[in-house]
This record gives sequence, structure tokens and C-alpha cells, in this order.
Amino acid sequence: MKILHTSDWHIGRTFHGHSTLDALAEVLGELVVQVQEHAVDVVVVAGDVFDSATPAASAYTLLTDTLVALHATGAQVIVTSGNHDSAARLGFQSRLLRDGIQVVTDPRAIGEPITIADADGPVRFFGIPYLEPAIVRQHWTDAGSAGDDAGGRPLRTQAQTLAHAMGVVRAGMAEHPGRSVVIAHCFAAGVDATAGLEREIRQGGIDMVPVSVFDGADYVALGHIHGRQALTERIRYAGAPLHYSFGEQHKPRGSWLIDLAADGAVDAQWLELPVPRRLVTLTGPLDEILSAESVAAHRDDWVCAVYTDDLPHTEPMRRLREKYPFCALVQHEPTRTAALEERSYSERLRTAATDEERIDAFLAHVRNGAGATPREQELIREVLDDRALAEALV
Repeated sequence: MKILHTSDWHIGRTFHGHSTLDALAEVLGELVVQVQEHAVDVVVVAGDVFDSATPAASAYTLLTDTLVALHATGAQVIVTSGNHDSAARLGFQSRLLRDGIQVVTDPRAIGEPITIADADGPVRFFGIPYLEPAIVRQHWTDAGSAGDDAGGRPLRTQAQTLAHAMGVVRAGMAEHPGRSVVIAHCFAAGVDATAGLEREIRQGGIDMVPVSVFDGADYVALGHIHGRQALTERIRYAGAPLHYSFGEQHKPRGSWLIDLAADGAVDAQWLELPVPRRLVTLTGPLDEILSAESVAAHRDDWVCAVYTDDLPHTEPMRRLREKYPFCALVQHEPTRTAALEERSYSERLRTAATDEERIDAFLAHVRNGAGATPREQELIREVLDDRALAEALV
């Protein structure tokens, strides 16, 4: 059986104030083409379908169009909810969808597999929606006291909750023999989180889950981390299909094509997806970033400009966008760092003998150790001389 593992579409997310809907539609359109070309049997989407619990109408339109297009290839589709999704809103239309498109949002159903057969027999798909411990405790009253894990402890963490959920899934596996695929949304131990995400990667209370929790499944399709990762041959993250932060710019976009053999063996192939607009970080003096050579190379890219001049520039974003229409972020990170000063700023002021020295101490204090330049020193002296002359004439 051929299974395409994707996740973290985040439909409706913005990129530094810019809509990503058109770019995501382009990428998901290519994903549909790949499903057709590789004769995929099942597409699994491991959570965070939407970026918000209250998505706009245009986000629902893109989701519906994509699911229908995937189904039209002949593939079946299984979608689970993530921590960004509203399970209720994502699940409300599940009954309206045609046969072959399943949306799993109810934690009470995780022990009942979605069964899809091929020539080698049934494959059991167990979808685990994002589980908020405080919410799902009420549903599991058959594990000792209400909502306890196998050790009798209340379900308070993601690790405890998913351990209990996988206990339910393994019971389902025993009741329904065959090859098994688990779909979940979590922060698994050993993953390399993306640096620089606009929102903390553990947002929504997601804490670390041991990989051993998923023992027993032939393949585990995980979502939540935005970069592809293989924790084991059988446990993988596909990452997001679109870059949503500059911290992701060097991570490839795509999905895993899983060939599940008759004996449960897994053969994984990475399918690259196109990047509608590259992300680049340009670092150096502002004049160098604005040079004709740099502009020619990156004019059509999303740009994060990190300028290293000692002093901040006036309106750097305006200047950058005149050259780079898609400059999304500008940061000032001077290469020159202030020398450690044993005395406090107030002590330096007390020991300054002249107004000129006091002004220079202030400038060094607020400008990362950079005192007055020679030209600024001339201006300071002129102002102080004019002041002294004005006071003498009073």
C-alpha cells in the first residue's frame, strides 16, 4: 500500500502580515499531482490543517477544494486535528464529505480503526487527534479512575495522555489484526525544533512525548514539527508544505511516500514540493545588503535583512523595500559589541568632568558602546559653545 504522509498545512496563516493562501494553494495543487503520479492509495494529514481555531471562509474553501482533488485521484484521505485546529469546526463537515474522506477529531473513536484493504489484506489506520489532557480525561472512564494512565496517575501531560491513547490503540490493534498506521500530533522526544518560529513550537501545552509510546505500530505519521525528521524508520515527521518562518528557510518542503509491504516493512521516499518564493537572510552592512549585486540575486525572494552597522539607520525598512519588494523583516545586530564596563552608567556620569564627556557617556550607553563620532563631537562642541555664549549674554 502506498501512503502519502503530510501535515501542518496551517491554512490561513500569515507570513509577517502577508497572506499565504495563494502560495499554499499552489503547493497543495502540486501535492495532488504527486498523489496522482505515484498512484497513492491513502493520504494522511497529521494535524494543524488550519492555523486558527476560527478560520476564515477562504480557508475552508481551500481545504474542501484540496480534499476533493485528492479524492478525485482515487486516493482515500484521512485527516486528524492538531493543536491549532478547532476539533469541532474541523469535524463539523466530516459528515458532509464523500466516502473515502475521513476527518478524525473525536478522542473517543481512536480505538476504532479506519480499515483500508489492498491485495495483501487490511491496513488499520488509527487517527489520534490532538489530545488536551484536561479535556479528554472525562472520556476515558474505563482506565481505573476517570482519565488515569496505566500507572493510575491522572492524565496531566501530553506524555501521559498519549501513552494512555496508545494503550487504547493497541487494544484496537489486538481486536482488529492487520498492518497498522498511527496518525498523531505531538512533540516527540529527539526532534530538532525549528529556531525562530513566530510562535513557540510547544504552543498549546504540547510537551515532550517519548518515542517508545508508539511501540507496536508498523508506521507512525506525526505532525507538529515544521521540518521533516525521521526519528526511526517507522516514526517520521513530514513537516509543513510551506515555509512559515525564516527559521525554516533551509529545511526542504515535501511529504513522505510510504510503501507499506505485506509484512509491515516500511520503505520511505521523500517527495519534494516546490517553494513558491524562496526565503533568504541577508547579513552585513546595510549598504552591502542594498548593493546592486545583492538586489539582483534576491529581489524576488522573501528577505530578512540583518544589518551589522555599529549604529542604527533611519527607516531601514523603507530603504530595503525600495530594492526588495518582499522584505519582510529587518533586524539591527551590530558586529561591534560594547566592552564590559565595571562602573555603572551613573558612576561614569559622576566622574565626567565636562558636559562633552557626559554626552559622550550617554551616547555610548544607548548605542552599544559607540560614543560620539568626530563629526558629532564637532556638533556637540558647537552647541555647547552657543549655549555658553547665550548664558553669558543674559
